[in-house]
Amino acid sequence: MPARKHGVTAPAPFRQQLLEALPRVRRYARTLCFDAAAVDDLVQATALRALSHWHQYDPQRDMRVWLLSIAHNAHLDRLRQERRLSLLEPDELAAAAQAAHEAQGGQAPGTAERVALRLDLLAALARVTPAHREILLLVAVEELSYAECAEVLGVPAGTVMSRLARARAALRTALGDDDAGRAAPRVPREVAPGRTLRRVV
Repeated sequence: MPARKHGVTAPAPFRQQLLEALPRVRRYARTLCFDAAAVDDLVQATALRALSHWHQYDPQRDMRVWLLSIAHNAHLDRLRQERRLSLLEPDELAAAAQAAHEAQGGQAPGTAERVALRLDLLAALARVTPAHREILLLVAVEELSYAECAEVLGVPAGTVMSRLARARAALRTALGDDDAGRAAPRVPREVAPGRTLRRVV
């Protein structure tokens, strides 16, 4: 049911934009929590908060960035309540990679290698800190600019840049490849400086 604020229902265009953006929210949620149930809970909490605070949304801003900011805050609130972070253990990922490798014997050449590489990356991401994992996925997967990352995380753009540099170094270490990938990274598209979004409670 659409959320109401002082008897006013969230308008249909807003609800449509929200529905279209939810797959991106779900993908982002998977970077914050590896547990499927936790991902579902986070996506639902994000949607409910967005509907409850639809009047705070500026239509001239990017709906995706606004929703990712809500998801980030909802995740932090859950962690504060639980005082723990639910992650798939690296050892479990290693076992999954081995099982996948053994199960790929009859498939097309290269399939097992691709699966193993993907699981290696997931295991490496599980080893870095949550803050490093989050900034890596915001830039590399969601392709947000530094300014947009700053909005989502609620930190200055300079903090985003330094955190990203440390996150890339940590990921290389987790992958056991300290010398790889030292070429200059792609700089995300920048956006004109503007107002920062208020935190949605």
